[in-house]
Parts: sequence; C-alpha cells; structure tokens
Amino acid sequence: MSPFIVGGSQEALENEIADLELRLQKARDRLATSKTGPGHPGRQPPPAIPSEPSSSSAHHYLLLLSDSALPLGSFAFSSGLESYLAHTRRRGGPSITSSAAASASSFSSFLPLSLSSYASTTLPFVLAAHRDPTPASVAALDDMQDAAVICTVGRRASVAQGRALLSIWEKSMASTADPSASLAPYAELLRSAPKREGGGGEPPAAHAHLAPLFGAVGALCGLALRQTAYVFMLGHVKALVSAAVRAGLFGPYQAQRILAGAEVQGLLAEVIEREWDTPVEEAGQSVPVMDLWFGRHELLYSRIFNS
Repeated sequence: MSPFIVGGSQEALENEIADLELRLQKARDRLATSKTGPGHPGRQPPPAIPSEPSSSSAHHYLLLLSDSALPLGSFAFSSGLESYLAHTRRRGGPSITSSAAASASSFSSFLPLSLSSYASTTLPFVLAAHRDPTPASVAALDDMQDAAVICTVGRRASVAQGRALLSIWEKSMASTADPSASLAPYAELLRSAPKREGGGGEPPAAHAHLAPLFGAVGALCGLALRQTAYVFMLGHVKALVSAAVRAGLFGPYQAQRILAGAEVQGLLAEVIEREWDTPVEEAGQSVPVMDLWFGRHELLYSRIFNS
C-alpha cells in the first residue's frame, strides 16, 4: 500500500474523530444543562472548549478572525510607528531611492521591537483567557491587564479594539458558534461600567481590553491555543504594515513581501514560544522606550493615526 494513501486516510480519520468528539461534548453539555432545570438543582457547567479545532467550523472562524476586513478599527492606530518615525533621525541622501531604502530600514528596525513589546504585554492574557474563557475569568484578566498598562495612549487603543471585538462577537458570531459558548455576563458587566465609574469614584466593572477578549473568542470559536496566539500576533503585524503603507514608507507589494517573508514568520514563532508559559502576573513591557513613543504620539504637531 502506498504511504501517501495511508497518510491521507489517517488525516481524514483524525478530522472525523475530532468532529465526533466535538459533537459528543456538545451533547453532554446539553444533557448537563437540561438537568439544571426545574426540579434539578445544580449549576450549569462552563462552556466546553474542544482541545483541537474541528475540520470545518473552527477553520472557518480562523479565517474570519485573521481577515484584515474584521472591523476592529485597527486601521486607526499605528502602534507607535508614527511617533517612532517622528522621533528617529533618518539617514540618507535626497534621492528617491535612498529615501525609500531608509524608510524600509526604519520599519525593519521597528518591527521586532514592536512585536517583542506587544507579545510581552498582551500575549500572556490571550493565552490565559483561551485556557479559561469563562466570563468571570475574562473579567479578572481584563482587570489585571488594565492595572498593568502604564501608557494611557496604549490603553485607549487596546480598549477601543476590545470593545469592537466584543460587539462583533455579540452581533455576528455568538448566534452561529457553540450554543453553550457565552460572553453575555461579561458584556452586561461592561455595560454597567459607566454607571459605576461615575459614582463615588469607584473603578469600572470592566474595561474590555483586546487581549483577554481575543483569547476567549478564539477558544469559544474552537481555535486551538497556538492558532489563537498566532492569529493575534499576526493581526498586530498586519496592522503595522498597513500603517506603514499609509504613512508612505513603502507600497502594497512590498507590504505583502514583508508579510510573506521568513523574518515575520520567525519573529512570530519566537515571541509566541517565549511567552507560552509566562504567567499574567509577569506580563510587562520588554521595550521600555515603546511607552515613550506611544506617550509622545499625542504631542506630534501633525499626525494621521490615533496612536
């Protein structure tokens, strides 16, 4: 028998087994839920998350969450790139060729710093939320990340994109995902935040930072842990590259060349592996100057991005 046929059959069987296990888990959840009705006191179990993505629905959500058209509002932010360019001296002559080379060089210097910074400050919260996507856990992680964020500009960008993701989940994905998957209690907590924030100086009930919400949504959609981490970090790279194109550093073809290059793939794998076992208590800024670039963005005389 040809080894290629055996390999193909084995992959098909593994996909079928993953689908059957997911259906079985959903049936068990429905049975457990029915026992918590009238006459059956009990507590509804947390939403079950498959250990591996299914071969159809999870891959579908993977493509949706990695799509640049996902309306998170990332296009409004440069993640410190605009401020970095304004505060960094560029070397080169007056020619167009040298100017283009200098622009590409500036981005090449900024990209690994930004990736390292973003991974160390947000990825532990993504991973923790994926491992426990219950609303109570997401709320606790959200509160911890808000306490860990030092820069006001970075905090505002994170909250804006997080609230956009929660809105996407409620209006577009929740109805088609696993019926047992829910972030409704957290959403209600967030809606009560403005009322508490204005009364007696109490802290808000929720903030909606992007990282814990992305991890929870990835888990509830059936994405594997490493898939969720990779899509989250790749989204940051795509937002940076898009900002660079609109800032005039290079064109769209060069942007795709950067995204498809081995350097980006290697950087993503490196930072994910570095933060894989980092507890949220140890999450923090690995590139301190990044907070300075973020913070000074609002002091620029002219700017086209919000951060």
